[in-house]
Amino acid sequence: MDVSDRKPEVGSVRPKFNPSHRHPTPKKRRDRSGKQQALMQAALRLFASKGYESTTTREIAAAAGCAEGLIHRYFAGKAGLLHALIDYRISQEVLDLGHDLPPAPTWEEEFLQLVLWEVDRAWETRDFYRVFIPRALVDPSVASVLSRAVLSARTKAVMERLQRYSLCRTLPPSDLEVLAQAVGMLALIFGFMRPMVLGHDRDQAKEMAGTFANILVRGIHLPRS
Repeated sequence: MDVSDRKPEVGSVRPKFNPSHRHPTPKKRRDRSGKQQALMQAALRLFASKGYESTTTREIAAAAGCAEGLIHRYFAGKAGLLHALIDYRISQEVLDLGHDLPPAPTWEEEFLQLVLWEVDRAWETRDFYRVFIPRALVDPSVASVLSRAVLSARTKAVMERLQRYSLCRTLPPSDLEVLAQAVGMLALIFGFMRPMVLGHDRDQAKEMAGTFANILVRGIHLPRS
């Protein structure tokens, strides 16, 4: 009998190697990304409505339509999910800033449009601030992640935009950094604190932000003693 006609003995057949077992396929990566997004969105909604402490991972998973174990696999628990939300929120803002806001003709117009854009953004993502500002006050790890994300990512992106203009390139680096951070501070005050916390009219708050931005711009041109 020819060797090729012999039946393999039980247990002698080895499974064929499947590369997908070692390296995730693009579809699996997309599925993972989609589940991570669903979990983060569900967590933000629940944290904003119920509070961080009162929200369970089971509730987050159910709202996202995912298995609870994925929270621990992808984020190492609820605290890791909270940190991931910060990084995602700031990185998405930086991406949207570069995509949605073309550079203005002058640095004065650029600074003003950055402030107004960030004010609108703060209002649109007010649930983010509702969750993370109170949490940062009681959890140093959240404050640290929030500070790193805002200062290293958003401030850097604003500085890079301002450095396109000759006057801004002549400023000391520390002054330019303060100017870039002012964009975020004005957004927090006039895009979130005044309309959301103090109940002020949102359009009036935005107008005040623009006025404040123009005052800062004029101050840059004043001679220093």
